[in-house]
Amino acid sequence: MSIKNKFEKWFYLEDEESDVPEQPRREEQRPVPEQPRKGPMRKQTAGEVQQSATVVSLQSVQKSSKVILIEPRVYAEAQDISEHLKNKRAVVVNLQRIERDQGIRIVDFLSGTVYALGGDIQRIGTDIFLCVPENVEVAGAISDYFER
Repeated sequence: MSIKNKFEKWFYLEDEESDVPEQPRREEQRPVPEQPRKGPMRKQTAGEVQQSATVVSLQSVQKSSKVILIEPRVYAEAQDISEHLKNKRAVVVNLQRIERDQGIRIVDFLSGTVYALGGDIQRIGTDIFLCVPENVEVAGAISDYFER
């Protein structure tokens, strides 16, 4: 007995081929080609073809960014600041004219807003904060030495 026959018996290769019944073959159905539609068709002009091929980056279309300066007097103005952030505007918040506990609440509120929008908040001076949305990058740092 040859090695080939031993492998065939071991793996039952010759039995499998004979045990599988042949299924009748079906004739393949060919799709019927669609007939062209008859009706009024408008031809494209060269200008329309040129216009559809133009691809413009969304960032280049974006209008110029604004930086909003706000000096809140009450905690309720924190919502107005968050609206500017939602509209993709950077905001400088001066908290020097508000009570300390109200200022802390505003910073907490703005920290949550900036986090939710994927932005950043930076302290840039004594009681002055810069809040930016995700489309604005803040580079550099200001030292913690402030005159008292």
